Amino acid sequence: MSSPSTSCRINVFWRDGMLNHDTGKGVFDTGMNPGFLEVLEKHPENSDRIRNIVSILSKGPISSYISWHSGSPATIHQLLSFHSQDSGCKKVLVLDIDVHYGNGTAEGFYRSDKVLTVSLHMNHGSWGPSHPQNGTVDELGEGEGFGYNLNVPLPNGSGDEGYGYAMREVVIPAVEKFEPDMMVLVIGQDSSAFDPNGRQCLTMDGYREIGRMVRRLADKHCGSRLLIVQEGGYHVTYSAYCVHATLEGVLDLPHRLLSDPIAYYPEDETFAVKVIEAIKQFQMKNVPMLKDV
Repeated sequence: MSSPSTSCRINVFWRDGMLNHDTGKGVFDTGMNPGFLEVLEKHPENSDRIRNIVSILSKGPISSYISWHSGSPATIHQLLSFHSQDSGCKKVLVLDIDVHYGNGTAEGFYRSDKVLTVSLHMNHGSWGPSHPQNGTVDELGEGEGFGYNLNVPLPNGSGDEGYGYAMREVVIPAVEKFEPDMMVLVIGQDSSAFDPNGRQCLTMDGYREIGRMVRRLADKHCGSRLLIVQEGGYHVTYSAYCVHATLEGVLDLPHRLLSDPIAYYPEDETFAVKVIEAIKQFQMKNVPMLKDV
């Protein structure tokens, strides 16, 4: 994102080659054809959802706020590299709101006190060799990195109010204590109310408010240095709407530019609030940085 003096711009890096893949059809994500179904569905990671995200950003109400740039595929060497502190940022915060635990990022910085990783995710646990971590609150980091990996496993259906409460009570206090030089927001619309791969019930309003909170934190602590990384989100149309809403929030626009076409689930944040309070108390007791919050 741009600096405060030109804050109404978002720089998007994109490459059309991202769409050149065929994930096939089957029963959801299995690729299986049992032989007795008349209609098979596209794999949830098909390119249609990405086409719609690109389309809504280039043609939707915030298109005038966006500058497009050519991206390029990362090389193996780049994927295995880490930026040095000589690049100008001594401390970096990574906030991951994708419905799945950000285990790869956490693993990469698990022993570092220079990167604070915070993950708000569905309480899904481990699922095999590719994802051995559980994403539980007691996975706090190791060595110098102890206390710099904060997990917030949220109950199903936490919704806008639950996520907002987690941001206010857990995320913002941690950011205030850590005082990062740069923020990375990892977004995934698989936390939405209609995603086939998640059950968290976020709507456009919830994404918009998270975007707004993150923007204000970046303005306060990082000179507006904010990188946004797009990850999951498997509803072909609603994912695009939720990306748009998130960026409306990041732009800190005074009024919503797109209305939510389908959000109608009622919310009851009572259980989510109880879970978040328990997580907060655990972190205040066990994370040195947060003991005097």
